[in-house]
Amino acid sequence: MTDSTPNTSPKTYPCPRCGTQTAWQDNKYKPFCSSQCKLIDLGAWANEDYTLPAETTPFSDEL
Repeated sequence: MTDSTPNTSPKTYPCPRCGTQTAWQDNKYKPFCSSQCKLIDLGAWANEDYTLPAETTPFSDEL
């Protein structure tokens, strides 16, 4: 006879800020592990530490 109880170990993932393994379920700071990591990341965006690549095109006088 086999045991029918499923293996329900919580799904974990690394925090994008500090790399700490964090449970996804019941984490109110997703995808971060804590409020501190969430606020540090927000501050980095506000300070323009992150940039998105873009092609620069010359401006034209024509509309």
